[in-house]
Amino acid sequence: MEFIPYGSQWIDDEDINEVINVLKSDWITTGPKLKQFEEGLCNYTGCKHAVGVNSGTSALDIAVGALDLPAGSEVITTPFTFMATSNALLYNNLRPVFADIQKDTRNIDPEAIRSRITPKTKAIIYVDFAGHPCDIEEIREIAEEHDLYLIEDACHALGASYKGKKVGNFADLTVFSFHPVKPITTGEGGAVVTDNSELEEKVRMLQNHGIDRDAVSRYGPDASWAYDMKMLGRNYRLTEIQAALGVSQLKKLDRFIEMRTKIANLYNELLEEIEFIETPSAKNVVVSGWHIYTVLLNGVDRDKFFKYMRENGVGVNVHYIPIYNFTYYRNNFDVCSADFPVTEEVFKRIITLPIFPKMKFSQLQYVIKTIKGFV
Repeated sequence: MEFIPYGSQWIDDEDINEVINVLKSDWITTGPKLKQFEEGLCNYTGCKHAVGVNSGTSALDIAVGALDLPAGSEVITTPFTFMATSNALLYNNLRPVFADIQKDTRNIDPEAIRSRITPKTKAIIYVDFAGHPCDIEEIREIAEEHDLYLIEDACHALGASYKGKKVGNFADLTVFSFHPVKPITTGEGGAVVTDNSELEEKVRMLQNHGIDRDAVSRYGPDASWAYDMKMLGRNYRLTEIQAALGVSQLKKLDRFIEMRTKIANLYNELLEEIEFIETPSAKNVVVSGWHIYTVLLNGVDRDKFFKYMRENGVGVNVHYIPIYNFTYYRNNFDVCSADFPVTEEVFKRIITLPIFPKMKFSQLQYVIKTIKGFV
């Protein structure tokens, strides 16, 4: 059995041909394919505006930047995510405040959010861990009660739903990622979606050096050279090559989610008899995107299990190291791991098993067989 990665893209001939057509065209950046991809995201999610960018990290950065919060403001988020979530706050001179998670979904706990609110709190970033939407209704109630902005880090969750509605319609701004292991891929890439026209205008400026594209109309029809920089932005643009791949991949998204769900259900069934494995759950009000499949180990040394699986060709992983454990955060923030008992417990026991749309049943059987062999 060849090495089985924890995640992998699925690129077919249709995707390849879309990219080749762009390479043969006059536009390889900032052209019609980007607009088509952004419109496709809007149509799929049901949101009004989408801005494509070159990574999920860039999308987080400009989503936070678009809020234009006072320096030093606090934003509550989860410590159990990739570091890009809270780093986006640091890029914008804001202070991340971590709240503990729920064991079953690994998502941020709404009650923990409540306990962390101070007069300096201005926003909440919640992360849909593994593609499972958070308790969005409860989080929105907290935000409305305290007049807080909401950003949904849905980098795992394109295609997921909450109470019958696609992710992308709940927060002030929602962020997606198109890294190769994500629901769809553009190689690298990301997007910010919103229903707020003013926020969309700011996001689009921040994506392109802070340039106001309306400058030409303000300076007159003959001033084709005119533009204005209104915000301090960066070059986070998505190329036509990437956008073309995104257009093609988006057509397959629902099929990819179905395949991931089928694999997750098989895992749940086949792992049930293994006593030292605790399988994940999905709440009945959500459709999970199953970006990753994580289990908790009972009475087993996680690091020994990790090494054993890797040595036997199964690319298990660990998602995630709590952000407050990283050297930079330890050196710059006074955060005590004891304040996050659930995060600490989950981190010590969690392991990610392979799941991706192209995964074969024989590969899944091998993963199960290898797990049983650990005993």
